[in-house]
Amino acid sequence: MSSTTPTPYRALRSGDDADERLRSVVHPEGWINPEPKARYHLVVVGAGTGGLVSAAIAAGLGARVALVERDLMGGDCLTVGCVPSKSIIRASRAWSEARTAAARFGGPAVSGDGDFAGVMQRMREARAGLAPADGATRFRDLGVDVFFGDARFTSADSLTVGDAVLRFRRAVLATGARARIPDIPGLPEVAYHTNETIFTLARRPTHLVVIGAGAIGCELAQAFARLGTQVTLLDRGDRVLPTDEPEASAIVEAAMTRDGVAVLHDTKAERVIPRGDACAVEVRGPAGARTLECGTLLLAVGRTPNVVGLGLEAAGVRHDDDAGVIVDDRLRTSNRRIFAVGDVCSHRRFTHLADFQARIAVPNALFFLRRSASALVTPRVTYTRPEVAHVGMTGAEASRLRVACDVVDVPMREVDRAVLDGETEGFCRVRLAKGSDRILGVTIVSAHAGEMISEATLAITSKLGLSKIGSTMHPYPTQAEVLRKAADAWQRRKLSPRVMRLLDWFFRAVS
Repeated sequence: MSSTTPTPYRALRSGDDADERLRSVVHPEGWINPEPKARYHLVVVGAGTGGLVSAAIAAGLGARVALVERDLMGGDCLTVGCVPSKSIIRASRAWSEARTAAARFGGPAVSGDGDFAGVMQRMREARAGLAPADGATRFRDLGVDVFFGDARFTSADSLTVGDAVLRFRRAVLATGARARIPDIPGLPEVAYHTNETIFTLARRPTHLVVIGAGAIGCELAQAFARLGTQVTLLDRGDRVLPTDEPEASAIVEAAMTRDGVAVLHDTKAERVIPRGDACAVEVRGPAGARTLECGTLLLAVGRTPNVVGLGLEAAGVRHDDDAGVIVDDRLRTSNRRIFAVGDVCSHRRFTHLADFQARIAVPNALFFLRRSASALVTPRVTYTRPEVAHVGMTGAEASRLRVACDVVDVPMREVDRAVLDGETEGFCRVRLAKGSDRILGVTIVSAHAGEMISEATLAITSKLGLSKIGSTMHPYPTQAEVLRKAADAWQRRKLSPRVMRLLDWFFRAVS
């Protein structure tokens, strides 16, 4: 048996009580790795969401399971992703609502600054409180052998963790991804941040420059602006959230601008210059070159799969530095003993997708099933204010695939609850197969879009047409009524001139 002592983690603040409690759960100091079994039914590499779900399912079925983690159990979601970011976003919304309560609702006038350090401390406390569900002790109690250390494959059916050799019948790779670092001259000379370090801040940045206008960049740019930071967002394209509907991008950008974010489109960071503890960013955009003085620099330009140092060549696992591990529709790698789930093998990098991929990969691995990852219907949400939620096909995808569609749009201003809440910004767009009520895709832009998209996801997954949503009673008043209103709008379209003439004849006949 070997003892492991964790080193300081970039995602945590050294000496912070909440972070120390989190670390003691997800990488306990002095944890003693168990003696390996002669052979495991399943070895899982990586203890983020995909790995934890894989290990829990297999152990629950009675399999001999080993779980290997080199850093913190819980992965990005718990430590540097979903959990800390949504805590800070919620705090920023509270600050914004306090400032606007007098003008919007006749509430008390609020002045003065807030406690940024308190926001960050609340986040760390909440994160520590959620950690036990992902912790080492819990998984040991589930019957999983938990190993801390670097995993490296040595053959098609074995890997090492320190001095221990773990032999397996099947394995699941769930090593996730890390923040991509762009090749910008001068960048290595400055103390920049990614999502993996930004949550260690205790003092509010004076001026935050964010490079990247995808979901992470937009969420954090708006949140920090609402918390009182001057924020500049650099976008190499012509609109934020480029994979979403253009109308959704426009609404989010308008909201971010109102909150104080300066968005620079078609702008490239050409050089970073150290300025003591801060830096400057030389950029080039439509107006030419300029220099931005920057107190804090945040990189949000995508993710890179974690495939380096795993010995994948020895295991015969095909991979690519950009795409990650190559899998088939059963989530099986080129080594039929080894499967992969989550960010390491998927271009769509969401916690909930890793969870559901694990629910496919483990039964396929252990029982020779043929469940397909392509059958998954995956919603996504960007947690700006308003939120943007989407499931299924977008307009751009429909055009590229030449799929004929009918489109139903309902503005949120037509939803009574949205009016009462003062949250009329946004819309619901339902994309239907031409001439039918079969739902191909749904986009919702609203304050609570993330809470509303699951009804559409269920409908697509279960092949329920829009008319089924229309015939389902929704409580009044709720913002989720927007989907029922979309169904009503589609039904009204069916009243063609011919149908109206027949109805006119009918009512004349029975009068």
